[in-house]
Amino acid sequence: MSIPGFTPSDLALVQATLKERFGYDVEVQEVETEVRLTPADRELTVCPALFWKAEDCAFVVAKTGPAGYRAMFYYSVKDRYGTGREEYDNLGDCVITLLKVQEEVGRQRAQEGGS
Repeated sequence: MSIPGFTPSDLALVQATLKERFGYDVEVQEVETEVRLTPADRELTVCPALFWKAEDCAFVVAKTGPAGYRAMFYYSVKDRYGTGREEYDNLGDCVITLLKVQEEVGRQRAQEGGS
């Protein structure tokens, strides 16, 4: 199964959303990641993904189908978070939710002294 990559309009949407959230241009890299598309899959599928770093945190949005997206962020290998939702059918919703959850986690980490 070949999953189409991100379009120029997808990239523009993500970059505009990141600029609104962080207040500056964030470099977004197009990468590939391996994803188990269903729990029953024995094999991993190579999926196009977007990767960026901001505020000591790394973010990944993987495209799992023509209109399927998964997201996570992490501060370290042992300190990873998702959005609480397995998959999105809209890139904008995926990125906005990812950023909101990261903002909440970042605030909690700062209060606990783990920033």
